[in-house]
Amino acid sequence: MTTVGESRPGRQDQAGRQDQVGGQDQVGGQDQAGPRDAGAIRIRLDEALAARGMTLTELSERVGITVVNLSILKNGRARAIRFSTLAALCAELGCQPGDLLAYNNG
Repeated sequence: MTTVGESRPGRQDQAGRQDQVGGQDQVGGQDQAGPRDAGAIRIRLDEALAARGMTLTELSERVGITVVNLSILKNGRARAIRFSTLAALCAELGCQPGDLLAYNNG
């Protein structure tokens, strides 16, 4: 399980938890999503960055998410992404969520 926190100090959800890129709902320490959900969605950050001639470091500085956390997204190790993070990426990259997300059907 990979949980990735954003680098936005003071940003917390209603329960007082720090906003996270890869946060997950858990019951008894287990993810609620089943095992077949794990790799079905892919983040196409590499393609988006290459198309814009932007580096991961540049994107990190512009959206306020650490390079390490963006790398986890880029390399497919994140299990979840918050809508606020997806929105920030889309705003900076000038794209739609569907441009960054791909579903691998089998």
